Amino acid sequence: MGLSVSDISYELPIRGDANRRNVTAWLILGLISLIAAGVFSILLVLARTPFVQGLIPFLDFFHVALVVHVTLSVLIWLLAISAASWSLSTTSEKPFWDRVSFSFAALGTGIIIACPFVGVGNPLMNNYVPILQHPLFYAGLVSFAAGILSHLIRAIIYRMRIRAELSGTAALQAGITISTLLTGIALIAIIASWRGLPAEMDGQIYFEFLFWGGGHIIQFSYTLLMMIVWVVLANSSGCRFELTPRLTLVFLVFLALPVITVPFLYLAHEITSAGHRLAFTELMKYGGLSCLPLGLAVAASLWRARKPMGEQRYLRAALLSSLGLFAVGGILGFMIAGLDIVIPAHYHGATVGVTIAFMGLTYYLLPRLGFGDLPERMATWQPYLYGGGQFLHIIGLAWSGGYGVQRKTAGAAQGLEGLGQTAGMGLMGLGGLISVIGGLLFLIVAYKSMRTRNSK
Repeated sequence: MGLSVSDISYELPIRGDANRRNVTAWLILGLISLIAAGVFSILLVLARTPFVQGLIPFLDFFHVALVVHVTLSVLIWLLAISAASWSLSTTSEKPFWDRVSFSFAALGTGIIIACPFVGVGNPLMNNYVPILQHPLFYAGLVSFAAGILSHLIRAIIYRMRIRAELSGTAALQAGITISTLLTGIALIAIIASWRGLPAEMDGQIYFEFLFWGGGHIIQFSYTLLMMIVWVVLANSSGCRFELTPRLTLVFLVFLALPVITVPFLYLAHEITSAGHRLAFTELMKYGGLSCLPLGLAVAASLWRARKPMGEQRYLRAALLSSLGLFAVGGILGFMIAGLDIVIPAHYHGATVGVTIAFMGLTYYLLPRLGFGDLPERMATWQPYLYGGGQFLHIIGLAWSGGYGVQRKTAGAAQGLEGLGQTAGMGLMGLGGLISVIGGLLFLIVAYKSMRTRNSK
């Protein structure tokens, strides 16, 4: 007889010492990127907060700090945790390959962090991967991308195979493999954009078009991994997740299906055309609805969930915070009607929803990687504090966006003339500072766990 749904376990196990070292290395790289991004985020929040912004003597540093903050917190953090996840779905020990991949990624991260402190400037505020126009910054990006690409190829070649008797773990590992394919498609899209751009084009518009297609595609990979983490957190925090492994995998495949339209979008529109930009915007806006079936199944599992105890408390907190913030970000995405700061309100909600899920995955993995127990109370409050601060942050942004405050500005350039605009940005600043505290608390929780080892 087959297992009942209640007997099915959705876990992501660690397989041996080599796998443990590899997952740990990528996890630490992600944490380092968050530490550095947090330093820059403090400067960013202060630079946009009414009354405080006038006390900062280096507002010209705003855009340089913004470039590095976004690169670390959106690109490197999310891809480093993605790489850790890919390691969980691989077979065969390839320690030399793993070390080479990680070394390239770590070197690139270090270079990017150092750039503002060695005088690298000339920021370009294009979407997805903002740029500092300097060979050193380019070298950092290329090195990090080489490490990710190498690890991605390794994960695809030595992936877990799907068997006829599909377990919950196997379904999740198959979903992780799909995310590697989505990331690969995103990289191919960037190459296709590069080949299709005019040789005479440069500056911000060049990088805007270069990363536009791939940047939209990789959001599907992040969302898919987030959904996998939601299932793991639901299962591990005492929720009653009712889907069978086969249906779970079907929903994961369904989430990725909109990406099959990408080749047609590239064939139908010139890279530099308005149609190209609109096509990928619509792909993410409406294709993103493909996450609803699995997302609703996870939400339904919370309805009759038993009260969490011990480790379940902070895993449940991460799940609730991620699900709620991602939903708010998704709703705001349908409210965008211009170039104001409703746009960053949307992607802060969506991206931070993914980030909180990855924080929850970190909490899940640390004890299983052999580190010490997490401080339960602190780990439980952290997702609520971080998520609550981000909620205030994006509501403040959306509020001010309704008054026409433009994105990617600071200080007097924001044009805060009325009470509504000032109040909205004040709420943004308050929420941002609370979320910075929540982010710092995450790093403290991780440090408290990683400074000790569980006895085997």
